[in-house]
Amino acid sequence: MITVPATSGPEAFVHPALFYEDLAEYVSGVGGFVRTALAADEPVLVAVPGPHLDALRENIGASGTDVVWTDMTELGRNPGRILAALQDFADRHPGRAARLVGEPIWPGRSPAEVLEATRHEALINTAFAGRTATVLCPYDVRGLAPSVVADARRTHPTLIERGTDLSSPGYTDASVVSADCDLPFPEPVGDVLRLDYGRGELGEVRTHAENWARGTALTAERRGDLVLAVSEAAANSLAHGGGKGTLRMWTDSGAGPYAAVVAEVQDAGRLADPLAGRRRPSLVSTHGGRGLWMIHQVCDLVEVRATDVGLTLRLHMATP
Repeated sequence: MITVPATSGPEAFVHPALFYEDLAEYVSGVGGFVRTALAADEPVLVAVPGPHLDALRENIGASGTDVVWTDMTELGRNPGRILAALQDFADRHPGRAARLVGEPIWPGRSPAEVLEATRHEALINTAFAGRTATVLCPYDVRGLAPSVVADARRTHPTLIERGTDLSSPGYTDASVVSADCDLPFPEPVGDVLRLDYGRGELGEVRTHAENWARGTALTAERRGDLVLAVSEAAANSLAHGGGKGTLRMWTDSGAGPYAAVVAEVQDAGRLADPLAGRRRPSLVSTHGGRGLWMIHQVCDLVEVRATDVGLTLRLHMATP
């Protein structure tokens, strides 16, 4: 049986990657983790893709009524939404050692989604530092690319392989991994709308985005979400990105698992807090982040590039 490291001490955070080769090994490892938590009367959240969710529910049986089950293909379609959900669950159980299963990368994810999910995995270590919790992250070593498995060794302090847990010699600081994720964007193919904007022109940004979106396959509701996301990104440019920016919009006919409308906002800003937008902003916080939070909530994918020359956001909305 696979042994999963438990939390220890008053402020211990454990973040193991579970490498599995087949469903039986998966159910044994993750199921054992869940049953151990239930036996210790610890709160449990399981956020994994739908088919795995069904297999685990069957394995856990009646005792699984105390588990919060979540389909990661819905929760984590945009990887930037996952961290807040994990933190919210832990926050609902103060003073208790929460146990969470999060599988943010599965076969079929697009390269862009995998990159942002890798960034998420690194930032978990920053977000949960000093908290009593265990976040177990399963990885399909047969179905995923070797580079994805290699990155899992960099983002997890602990590894579980073939029933044995050990420290990861490749574990790397979150800031380094996140910087490594800031790869140059590929240029869009086809027609691209471009708008340079400055102070006092936020209304023009909204109008251009709304008029252009009417010619896409987005529903009226999703067009409204897109305009909201673009508006929030542009407002951040004006407030924190040097007072000006550039908006580009185009359609992507299927570079990933779905066709999408893409909006890109580029400015001279800096991402002072790498967790901005990925954790729920406090109602009394003076550090901002509400705009980025809103963007992550309404978009199907948010790609972030923070470089020496500025900040670029690519916002994806899937089309029917």
